[in-house]
Amino acid sequence: MASKKCQKPKTPLIVQLTVFLLPQILSKKETLAIINSTNNIKHRCIVGLLYSAGLCRSELLNLKITDIYSERMLIYISNTKNNKDHYSILSNTILKDLRIYYTQWKPMKGVCEQKYSVGNVTKIVKRASKKAGIIKKVTPHILRHSFATHLLEDGIDIRYIQILLRHSSIKTTEIYTHVAVNSFKSIRNPLDL
Repeated sequence: MASKKCQKPKTPLIVQLTVFLLPQILSKKETLAIINSTNNIKHRCIVGLLYSAGLCRSELLNLKITDIYSERMLIYISNTKNNKDHYSILSNTILKDLRIYYTQWKPMKGVCEQKYSVGNVTKIVKRASKKAGIIKKVTPHILRHSFATHLLEDGIDIRYIQILLRHSSIKTTEIYTHVAVNSFKSIRNPLDL
């Protein structure tokens, strides 16, 4: 019986690799230190809204004063990249800061009345994190990741977090289960047994 030779495939075999990167997360203490290290009330509102509502930079930049529903403690978010209007939660702390900002600056339309760019928002976050002594690389999106993780750690149902983050698939939101510390607190280290 003659052996068959291996033939090269006519088309190259393409292997698709999925890279599974965990998001960088700040602790609650680090997040508060960043918010408290901003240069002024406007910057405090910017950083505070990114974290406390889980906003993307573009959502923050498009936010209008009329989008803040203080009586319902909600923020209306429109003009998103997916063209999905939605609501996020409004923090009592940020509402107080927004009122101070409104009193001092008297903005007419947007929360970021002076036109900020995506890059300006990133610089504000990086400057505040450096001033707070945070060694990690901090970006506005890391504040969003921290928002989701802290909600999960506080026992908020992952489906609600999915809605707040506007993820179309629950699989996207499930990545936060890999970084939430409460997932690990019940596990005893074998060295400590």
